[in-house]
Amino acid sequence: MSGSRVTVRLDRPARSAYPLRVLALHGLAASGTTWRDFRELVSAEAELWTAELPWGTGGDSVWSHHGDPAEWIGTAMRAVPGGADVVIAHSFSATLAVEHLAGAPRAGRPRALVLVSPFHRTDPADFHWDDAGHYLGIFQEVFEEALRINPVRELAPETRRDMAVLVRDRVGPYGWLRFWESYLRSPFVDTRGLGLPVLVVAGENDRFADPRDAALLAAALPQGRLELLPGCGHFPMTEQPRRFADTVHQLLDDCRAESSADPKKAS
Repeated sequence: MSGSRVTVRLDRPARSAYPLRVLALHGLAASGTTWRDFRELVSAEAELWTAELPWGTGGDSVWSHHGDPAEWIGTAMRAVPGGADVVIAHSFSATLAVEHLAGAPRAGRPRALVLVSPFHRTDPADFHWDDAGHYLGIFQEVFEEALRINPVRELAPETRRDMAVLVRDRVGPYGWLRFWESYLRSPFVDTRGLGLPVLVVAGENDRFADPRDAALLAAALPQGRLELLPGCGHFPMTEQPRRFADTVHQLLDDCRAESSADPKKAS
């Protein structure tokens, strides 16, 4: 995996003697800044770590030339001192997180998982030739939408479109292929083996990851729960940060309650 690496950083310390270590994973062509609003709203008991993954804005295309990118999810989790108690993953990383954790030893898994805007299908027959054309066609639009809802500065539509093209070209055809491969593999992932609480969050107006995918995934998980956010698209943590944070807090509270009941888990 030369030329690609994973780094994690402590984005916000907890204000608790027994913090929950929360690791947040960005999607394709994004960065740890994806979680900027969540950092300001996350509960005091959470110790928030953010990862910079090989497919982020700071990387290059080398990551897409070798093997299965799902293994980098495990690399990020192991980079958190003491291990991640809760993993939050968005979009491409959400799909990879399910794949990685379903096959990971139980001892290396987090206590809970949040999947935001995942891509998932349960039957390989649900994929058709037209699907590949559709996702290839909207690939640039995902990056354009990200620039629109979370701009560093206001951009003219033409400028935003040009910047999205640059991002698309930087990801490249191999990067798109890694995304598509992970989506195609999703029906074969042993979701029933993922024995931990999983919150699946999706926007009802998501044009990129169909909300039906999120519903199918939540139903396929033994401890899955679906939260659909009305009036929200592909980036709930940016579009509806308060509602997103409140939804995640419910899961964190459940983890804290479990730790209180079992002191061994509060270390």
